[in-house]
Amino acid sequence: MRLNDRRNWQNPREILLNIGLKPGDTFIDVGSGDGYFAIPAAKIVGEQGRIFALDSNGEALRRLRVMAASERLDNISLKKGYAEDVVLCRGCADFVFFGIVLHDFKDLTKVLRNAKIMLKKGGKLINLDFTKDSNIGPPKRIKFSRETATRIIERAGFNVIEVRGIEPYSYLVVAESPG
Repeated sequence: MRLNDRRNWQNPREILLNIGLKPGDTFIDVGSGDGYFAIPAAKIVGEQGRIFALDSNGEALRRLRVMAASERLDNISLKKGYAEDVVLCRGCADFVFFGIVLHDFKDLTKVLRNAKIMLKKGGKLINLDFTKDSNIGPPKRIKFSRETATRIIERAGFNVIEVRGIEPYSYLVVAESPG
């Protein structure tokens, strides 16, 4: 299975609905790329909701901007920058989402601290990643196992409330901000 075939085995809308994303929510997609999760999230939260897409890749954000415009999605704000350095809002987010990116950051302490600042009290941090033994995605040497990711998130002060597999290649960690 190739990563290019991702939509055949990983349905972003289904994942977002299963984590509880709903109309009116504010969703921050950290490492959004070209919008694999940001576009379906924008459709779910609707006009009353808000999406913030943060990525260090300007070309990916340009593609996201074009796609959002073509689908007439006015509820997405784009920000080019590094998660270690950017706080998009304070206490505004219902969800801060990391989709297959947590292993990419140079300073996880800063990234998770910023996530905590952006979340509302009781807001949810979501980490979706490839399993350590999957043969797709980043090299195995940099992937986090679900246990390692859970431990990192708990050490940052979040309350992990669920860890589950997303077949066939991924896992999901759901954690709550203590506020």
